[in-house]
Amino acid sequence: MSARVRAPELRGRGWLNTGGRDLRLSDLRGKIVIADFWTFCCINCLHVLDELRPLEEKYGDVLVVIGVHSPKFEHEKDPDALAAAVERYGVHHPVLDDPELDMWQQYAARAWPTLSVIDPEGYVVATMAGEGHAEGLARLIDDLIATHEAKGTLHRGDGPYVPPAEPETTLRFPGKAVLLENGNLLVSDSARHSLAELAPDGETLVRRIGAGTRGRADGPAGAATFSEPQGLCLLPAHAAEVAGYDLVVADTVNHLLRGVRLADGEVVTVAGTGRQWRSTVDDHAHDALSVDLSSPWDLAWYDDRVVIAMAGIHQLWWFDPVKRTAGMYAGTTVEALRDGPLAEAWMAQPSGLSVSADGARLWIADSETSAIRYVENDVMGTAVGQGLFDFGHVDGPAPSALLQHPLGVCALPDGSVLIADTYNGAVRRYDPEDDRVSTVADGLAEPSDLVLTPAGEVLVVESAAHRLTRLAPGALSAAGASTVDGPRHRTERKPTDLAAGEVTLDVVFTPAPGQKLDETYGPSTRLVVSASPPELLLEGGGTGTELSRRLVVNGDVAGGVLQVTAQAATCDADVEHAACHLTRQDWGVPVRVVDGAAARLPLVLRGLDA
Repeated sequence: MSARVRAPELRGRGWLNTGGRDLRLSDLRGKIVIADFWTFCCINCLHVLDELRPLEEKYGDVLVVIGVHSPKFEHEKDPDALAAAVERYGVHHPVLDDPELDMWQQYAARAWPTLSVIDPEGYVVATMAGEGHAEGLARLIDDLIATHEAKGTLHRGDGPYVPPAEPETTLRFPGKAVLLENGNLLVSDSARHSLAELAPDGETLVRRIGAGTRGRADGPAGAATFSEPQGLCLLPAHAAEVAGYDLVVADTVNHLLRGVRLADGEVVTVAGTGRQWRSTVDDHAHDALSVDLSSPWDLAWYDDRVVIAMAGIHQLWWFDPVKRTAGMYAGTTVEALRDGPLAEAWMAQPSGLSVSADGARLWIADSETSAIRYVENDVMGTAVGQGLFDFGHVDGPAPSALLQHPLGVCALPDGSVLIADTYNGAVRRYDPEDDRVSTVADGLAEPSDLVLTPAGEVLVVESAAHRLTRLAPGALSAAGASTVDGPRHRTERKPTDLAAGEVTLDVVFTPAPGQKLDETYGPSTRLVVSASPPELLLEGGGTGTELSRRLVVNGDVAGGVLQVTAQAATCDADVEHAACHLTRQDWGVPVRVVDGAAARLPLVLRGLDA
């Protein structure tokens, strides 16, 4: 029997959602605690917030979730930005602000997100990396309740969460916007779970589509519900006539696409089952209502169909509203930056789309790589951006320019593209003619989208300021742009020391209680390995079915990042009509090549280490 591990004390810069109170673990004694190590840029972390909601509701008198915010980007270290994110994503539990990742180190987290389960006596009883753990957590919580009620160490009652005051603004964390034929603007009012139609002034509310509460009901404008909607795409007239609706909405947290008839605001589900995608990659067309989606974030009409920025699985998908089919368009689900044929490209949380004036090029804001990518002639390229961990605010030649987690793009008639450089609070411009980046405007509060009007005005969806903002006249001229040579950042997580030469990579997988590996449809496990820079790995890259692999590390390279994706298929054991599950995790593991260091790299796909 292994020794019990006492949970490290929770310390940080401050607390949110506690009414100003600092919490200690002793305050939580008698409760089951889940410490959720997250960062608000990370789509997998946002998935976990949604997975935890029903657990918090079901076990509200015995369970306390503590969000431990462990930032990746520089902007995420800003306490005001964190407070905004906690409201934006509906986080209804205490959050510890840990800007220097001290708790991340104390709890030995290696991936965003990581969950640590602490029992009512203050001991760590399980650690889980990645998403998809709701069922396993529920079983573990039930076991802990039974054990500690019998011991008399479980205390029921209210937890320490104190809700903040409700703000009063027309919009609350708007995400994306489109210009309607009548000159009005339609905005996805994400935190209010609805669409807001505004007059041409960008301020006056004309109508609201959606009841304003989190849900997934179809129906009339006043009764339909969404969950944190984002992207909007107006259909061409011919497609709208056949489809029976004018607008497609990326209903992000519901993992759905919704259709809206603008004449009366009627809402209908047009793609997705509502389940989050956890499957295998294929290139087939599927009935649109039969496929699982994963956090669709933006939409654009390109290549005679709707292209979807599928942020949750680092891909682009397509949806045909006429044929009512959907399928994968680009990407492999590996989270990284690699150009090439669409089926082989790697992306990282694509979150913004825009089509060039001639329809030839699809621009993409690839947020986690802080990159601007594009699709043309069935190939993906990169205009600006260097990788998962490189970001900053640097203008000039595109190969050396840096962005910070951009969420939006807007193609201009001259062939250039505007960038909503979200975490830099700026609008940037990339000009393919001279291959340079400039800053058009700064001092904005998390800009997330841009709209170009027929008159040439640019409106910015200033998400964290809860408004639309017009750029100053002349901002797009050469004289209006500026050149910023700001800081360069590289995410610095403590690297893992590895020896040069042969190294064994072991992904340790333990099925959740009551589950077993499932080989009904082929091998139950899959492992994909690559490196940045590629020359870090001499051997061992590629895809296989074993969770243990021999790698050969190049001793002539000082270090880099090992990119590892692992998944395992399981099913319920010894029950009739067993449910199937797919557990998946992506790691970007910073490594340093050191003589005499370890020759084994263990990663835990799901740990239930009692």
